[in-house]
This record gives sequence, structure tokens and C-alpha cells, in this order.
Amino acid sequence: MGELWAEYAELGGYEAESEAENLLNSLGIDSSLFYCLMKDVEPKQKVKILLAKALFKNPDILILDEPTNNLDAQSVNWLENYLLDFENCVIVVSHNRHFLNKVCTHICDVDFGKINMFVGNYDFWYESSQLLAKQAKEQNKKSEQRAKELQEFIARFAANASKSRQATSRKKELEKLTFVDIKPSSRKYPYIDFKPDRDVGNEILCVENLTKKGYFENVSFVVQKDNKIAFLSDNSKKITMLFDILMGEQKQDSGSFKWGITTKVGYMPENNEKYFKDCDLSLVDWIGQFSKEKDQTYLRSWLGRMLFSGEEGLKKAKVISGGERVRCMLSKMMLAGSNVLLFDEPTNHLDLESITALNKALINFKNPILFHTHDHELLSTVANRIVFIGKSKDFDGEIGYDDYLAQTFKKNY
Repeated sequence: MGELWAEYAELGGYEAESEAENLLNSLGIDSSLFYCLMKDVEPKQKVKILLAKALFKNPDILILDEPTNNLDAQSVNWLENYLLDFENCVIVVSHNRHFLNKVCTHICDVDFGKINMFVGNYDFWYESSQLLAKQAKEQNKKSEQRAKELQEFIARFAANASKSRQATSRKKELEKLTFVDIKPSSRKYPYIDFKPDRDVGNEILCVENLTKKGYFENVSFVVQKDNKIAFLSDNSKKITMLFDILMGEQKQDSGSFKWGITTKVGYMPENNEKYFKDCDLSLVDWIGQFSKEKDQTYLRSWLGRMLFSGEEGLKKAKVISGGERVRCMLSKMMLAGSNVLLFDEPTNHLDLESITALNKALINFKNPILFHTHDHELLSTVANRIVFIGKSKDFDGEIGYDDYLAQTFKKNY
């Protein structure tokens, strides 16, 4: 028995329960849930508990598949710092660019059935891979030009006895010329660019004491011309309800809001089911509903820029995937020519390439944007104002997302 207790101690048995409790607490799991059954815990808490299970007892190799999904900002921040101090091997798959940049020391690029490893974080891999491809194209262009010059010289002087030696020399040089074999990457970036049909005026949106019972009370804010506002909340349903009210799809219990007369608002809801469910239209006809120009070639070009090429334009709208639906919704918004954009979780279902393209488009858009997302990179690079709708006190400040996090979770920084 004594030997068994000694082995138990060596395995960390005496500290196991307290370590488990500390891990759960760090991820925001309240101690009141510690002895609940897993089947009785809500899904978002289950994700945190399963993450704690993977981290428990300091594994030699930690494999994480989209670990930041459904985690709040504080939990993601804690996980980033935990992994920075983690001394063993971590293998991670994630669409969270900020997470990859902060945590990863190497990037494995899986393309053409091969895996190539690059030293550095995600941004370094992206920029260096783009640079290498550009340099290879430029090298090929120079080689092609030189080859053309050599071929012309050989053709002109090969039969000329006085120039035969030079022609032979040029022929040898031509044979030694090498061309870089560039395969176009299997990754494709959609072309996203929001161009308003008209300029927006000084009056954008005024919200006064807006209340919806069970969601929020007395919410007030004024949107300025240069605002790109990120809306945050302890419950994302509050923001979805707020956006639906602002777009006239729900009715407030009290309070008021008023859009400026020059505003034309483009809205992407989190739930786009109504646009696609039971819709028997092809994608060409679906996008045609929202376009003034009905020419098939024109509509197909719009689908092409969003990576629907060839026969894909004939697919039925009701059978496409979640990511394809979001790309269709982005096409709809671009066709609208809106001068104010409203997004509710626009990166849901999108791959990294589409998220990167959307991120650049929102940075380049010079008019007001109101958006809600969990994508840290999108928040930190686009938002210049934060509005938080909480249980008790709201927050409204013209600061960036990282500054907001630093103020809110100061103890974790």
C-alpha cells in the first residue's frame, strides 16, 4: 500500500484536483460547475472544459484543432499566454490569425499534396510566400527576355562564319538558362471591394435609449462619419437583436433610432438562412436578384471574383455550403453600393483566404462600419471605436480593440 501511495504521489495525484480547479478557473469555469455532469453543462462551457482536459498534466505533445472557437476574448488571451510559456510541442490548426501570430514559431504550408515548413508566424509566412512567388515570376520574366535575345542572335548569325563562335557561345548560354517552376497556389483569394454609389453625409445614425426586454436597456450612441465601430457583448444575441432592430427586422420596446437621409445601409446578418432555404434559383439567378445589370456575363463575372467559376454558377442556392453562402452575401453587399456597412459575425464559415480578403476590404472602406465579430485581427485592424453592451454598464469609447482589452483585462496582461 505504501508503494502504491508513493507512486500515486510521483504521478501528481495529490495535486491533481487543485491543478484541475486552477485550470478550469483560468478558463472562466465557475467553481459551482466543478461537480456537475458534463451532459448538464452548456456547449460553450463544454468547449472550455475539453480544452482544460487537453492541457491537464503538461502533455509532451499538444494537438489543438480550432482551440479558440467559442472562446471569449479573456479565455483566448489566457490560452495564448499559457501556450507561450508551454515548453513542449504544440501542433495547432486555427483560422484565428492573431492567435497564430502570437503563438506559432513555425508554419506548415499544406499545398499540392506536400507539407513545407517555414520558420516564423502566420504573417511572416504569408508575406514571405507572396514575396518568393513574386521574385520567382520576375526571375522567369528576365530569363524569358534573355532567352528571346539569345535566340534572335543565334538565328541571325548561326550561318555567318565570322559570328559562328559567338553564336555557339550564345547557344550554350541559352541551354544553361533555368526557369523557376511556379505552380499557381491552390489557395484562392476572393476579390472583395465595397464601393459606395454616393458619399455619406454628416448625419449617420442616432440611437436614443433603445430598449428590448431580455436583451438590453437604454442603449444610446451616435455614429460619426469616420467611425468603424466594433460592438461587443457578454451575449452575442444582444448585438444580433440590436442590428435587427436597426435594420427594421425587429421592433424595439422603447427608445428610438434615426438613420441619416444620405445613408444607404448594407447588412450581413449572422443568420442568412432566409436568403437560401428552399431557394431553387441557380447562383447566377440568385445574384441577379440584387443587380441592376441582368446580363449573364456580368453576373458570372461577379460570381467569378467570389471564386464561383464555370459550372459552379449553375449550382442551386439552396445546396451550397456555409462559406459559399457568406461569399454570396458579400457579393450582394458589393452590388448594393452601400455607403454604411453593418456586419454580424461576417467571418463565420470563411476560410483564411476569404477572411484576409474581407479584412483588407474593410480597412480600405472609408465610410462608417458597424460590426460584430470574434476575429481578433479584424477587430484590432478595423475598429477605431468600441461599444460594449453588457449586463449592467455599457462602454463606449474611441479606442482600438487592443487598448480596450488592455483596460478590461489588465490583470491578465
